[in-house]
Amino acid sequence: MNLNLNNKHALVCGSTQGIGKATAIALANEGAKVTLVARNRDKLKAVMAEMPNCEHHSFIVADFSNPRDLQEQVIMFIEKYHGFHILINNTGGPRSGDILNASLEEFDNAFTQHLKCNHVLAQAVIPFMKEEGFGRIVNIISTSVKEPIPGLGVSNTIRGAVGNWSKTLSVELGSFGITVNNVLPGFTETERLTEIIKIKAASEETSVEEMTEIMKNYSPAKRFAKPEETANVVTFLASEAASYVNGINVPVDGGRTKSL
Repeated sequence: MNLNLNNKHALVCGSTQGIGKATAIALANEGAKVTLVARNRDKLKAVMAEMPNCEHHSFIVADFSNPRDLQEQVIMFIEKYHGFHILINNTGGPRSGDILNASLEEFDNAFTQHLKCNHVLAQAVIPFMKEEGFGRIVNIISTSVKEPIPGLGVSNTIRGAVGNWSKTLSVELGSFGITVNNVLPGFTETERLTEIIKIKAASEETSVEEMTEIMKNYSPAKRFAKPEETANVVTFLASEAASYVNGINVPVDGGRTKSL
């Protein structure tokens, strides 16, 4: 299948590492012109240098703790250069911990960095998508949308809110040729997973190596995903080939999620 994203412009958030970086590269490999978004300029430059036809790509420096500034940065970019056919919403997860011990500030910060930022970015890019009669919004969330994950109280709560925001938006935009879908990564080889493993190992008084093997065995695949495996699913959903796929949650977890 040729996904062919030539002449498509993509905005990829959280694209200096992990799934975000892998997605940016995957989209570029299919011909898309990619604009990376993250807060570290040096890391953005480094990723752009790794991408095919790096001269065709660009980046925006923005902090997801400030949604209004993020939106302004993206709008200024659109006005100066071009709009976006594809938006990939992706932000690092909240701190681990039981929900009962979470502070109000943790909920506020997570709601801001995930739901609010997704929302202002959608508002910024959708007018151009409507003009083009083509749009793809893909939110990289978590399997906790389907099954809450123990020890990730704030994340479970906010991811669920993003999932419902996304479903609502998909209904409103479907008639414009714009789809909105969620990709739900399972345990994936990222810095975030390394942090979670260390915390779980400490709380259960076991080694990091033992906890790694325990968590690998949660999945029928008996291994963690590579970021590129999730990026491939995101890229499909961003393509013309997925034009009639709208408003769904796609787990990429090796079969770990037990619900349908």
